[in-house]
Amino acid sequence: MNAVLQRAQILVEALPYIQEFSGKIVVVKYGGSTRNEDASSFFLDLVLMKQVNIHPVVVHGGGPEITSLLELMGIDVKFVNGLRVTDQAVLDVASMVLVGKINKQIVSQIQAYGGKAIGISGIDGQLLLSRKKLNTEVDLGFVGEVVEVNQKLLRGLIEEGYIPVIAPLGVDNQGQHYNINADTVAAAVAGELKAEKLVLSTNVPGLYIEENGDKKIISAIGAKKISQYIESGQISGGMVPKVEACLDAIKRGVNRTHIVDGRQEHVLLLELLTDTGVGTMVTKEDNLYV
Repeated sequence: MNAVLQRAQILVEALPYIQEFSGKIVVVKYGGSTRNEDASSFFLDLVLMKQVNIHPVVVHGGGPEITSLLELMGIDVKFVNGLRVTDQAVLDVASMVLVGKINKQIVSQIQAYGGKAIGISGIDGQLLLSRKKLNTEVDLGFVGEVVEVNQKLLRGLIEEGYIPVIAPLGVDNQGQHYNINADTVAAAVAGELKAEKLVLSTNVPGLYIEENGDKKIISAIGAKKISQYIESGQISGGMVPKVEACLDAIKRGVNRTHIVDGRQEHVLLLELLTDTGVGTMVTKEDNLYV
């Protein structure tokens, strides 16, 4: 009986959050770095969210698998500030892995748990109208940034009951394709859809900072503090695009952004439907730091 009561209490705790987020959009970035883990609870969370009228939109990465295939083919792998330098050969491999493999695997897994998903890349229907991303240090090649999101297409899919699953490739008006960082895409999509939340899943428990030789996980942090940590080098490498995506989403009007550990069981439900939440919350409050 105690176990049954505990389950009931969990549902009662979730109720106000279900009511708060009912009818709202939550953009979820599914990190490529977590794909080797058992992701069954992650996909179950997405299906449950849709079932209670919370509308998830998934943007996925695939970096580790792209890197593995490039190395197998003997193609150089190079990153600048967390962004993959992309020539035509790298772009072709990225397209194969992201669209031909990972996107369809995620769609299949959501559907296996009773969800209704549809896979789409940023190229389809000019979902992600893009341009070349400029970098003062080095030419990044066919790395893009989002100019415009076809939110009408996404809203149509959501209204038809689908969970859209987006591969982070873009296209310009001349038909040139671009490889785009998935965190960047997730932020642009969240902003355009006026999402209630943006959740970035990765393979660490959240944003951590080293202070006095000790690593500390930050549960909540404001935009001003984030900028300071980037400038000082406390935040570096692949975490830079993630926190920049959070800041971009906030500027675009997203209420809350989160960096969570995608390997944690039921991480989406824990973040959305519990009092404590998980990971690191990034907000527009400049002085917030917990």
